[in-house]
Amino acid sequence: MDEAPEREGRPPAQGEGLRLQGWTYDQIQVELGCSKSSISLWVRDLPKPEHKRSPEEASAIARRGREATLQRRDEERQHTKAVAKQAVGDLSDREVFLAGVVLYWAEGAKGKSYSRRERLHFINSDPNVISFFMRWLDVLGVERERLRFRVSIHESANTTDAEEFWARLVGVEPSTFQKATLKKHNPKTNRKNTSEAYRGCLIVYVLRSADLYRRMEGAWYGIVGGAARQPG
Repeated sequence: MDEAPEREGRPPAQGEGLRLQGWTYDQIQVELGCSKSSISLWVRDLPKPEHKRSPEEASAIARRGREATLQRRDEERQHTKAVAKQAVGDLSDREVFLAGVVLYWAEGAKGKSYSRRERLHFINSDPNVISFFMRWLDVLGVERERLRFRVSIHESANTTDAEEFWARLVGVEPSTFQKATLKKHNPKTNRKNTSEAYRGCLIVYVLRSADLYRRMEGAWYGIVGGAARQPG
């Protein structure tokens, strides 16, 4: 929904003056950076100017108007993200633990009723997610010696660079990584992850983690139950 004119920081008189000079809605929008609905309110009682621009000029003006609108929306988007990020603040160990439980339940390997595998086994391609998972393991008191790492990556990518990247992220030597898992190329697949930023996924194994897995699973159902209880 477009904002009211007074919230855009542009006085209606300025828009009216441009309209009286023969400016179109597109031209006024580019000049003032405001919405067309606001312009319409400002100049609705003024005569409509004659169209004197060529189709090329009209197209260029419309394009600039769209660009101005997209820029304004992007600024609003970035502002909302920044405010939300700042509102989180520092997390306590308990908050990290609970958030990590939710993350693991969504992304980590889980045992099935037909295949009871109680161990922590996590895979993801997002460096921020891996960093948070490592922080979660710190809260759980897991020593680095109990961790094993493996890269899962497309066979056409640079495995060595990927292992070096992930090793720096988790603070170990690339030589400690297990042999990478290579994904076979499928000619029928139109892959999007072909840029230099593609580093595959990192798999993190936690040795002797049956008890930790049970704690994680129990905490997850505690979260579910706690969220379901009505206040009061």
